[in-house]
Amino acid sequence: MELALLLLESVLLVFTVILLLLSIKEGRSRDKLLSEVSKATKILTRHEYFLTLTDGLLDAKEEVVGSITGRLPKGEDEKRTQEVANHIKRLTASGVKVKYLMPKFHDRLYVGYLYFKAGAEIYYSGCPIVHDLRYTVIDDHTVLVGIPESTGEAEATRKGYRIPSDGLADIIKKHFDSCVLDTLSYEEYVKELLKHTGTTTKILAREVHVPENELKRITAL
Repeated sequence: MELALLLLESVLLVFTVILLLLSIKEGRSRDKLLSEVSKATKILTRHEYFLTLTDGLLDAKEEVVGSITGRLPKGEDEKRTQEVANHIKRLTASGVKVKYLMPKFHDRLYVGYLYFKAGAEIYYSGCPIVHDLRYTVIDDHTVLVGIPESTGEAEATRKGYRIPSDGLADIIKKHFDSCVLDTLSYEEYVKELLKHTGTTTKILAREVHVPENELKRITAL
């Protein structure tokens, strides 16, 4: 009788261990699935932000001003950033003025170069609020506000809100104008970086992903 009970306990223990292992495996699979769903949601909302931005740019008739993080695009963002640059090129070719503020960080030079090449005026600002405030004002009456997933200039913009408001556009435009007073243009900032760091155009080009010929052009000005 005791042997039978011992065998029964052993069998139950084995089943318990098996169920525990299956539960752990299921939990890991569930966590992985939730992680993938969350990742897909972030990609979708970021895609929506770029769609909102490009739609707003299509409506511009006179002027576009904005404050962006200018982070080096990676993955799908490379294509989206190039699409924005293409829109800027079409706008500036039709006479629309496009101006952008970016934080004064050397890793933001690539986007500055891309938009400058498309015809935009690019300014690198020491204005503290520029580091995490993302907005675009279109023709002084429409505002696109970018919202990151969490606080911080390093966080990617995940969602955009389009707000038709002359009053809000006026307030944000005044912020833009005040910050422009404490800025360096794209070309001035490149010169400052080369001067203060003592680096060469070849090394800087490799670090910031801007063609060396472009950096040499600026140093020759």
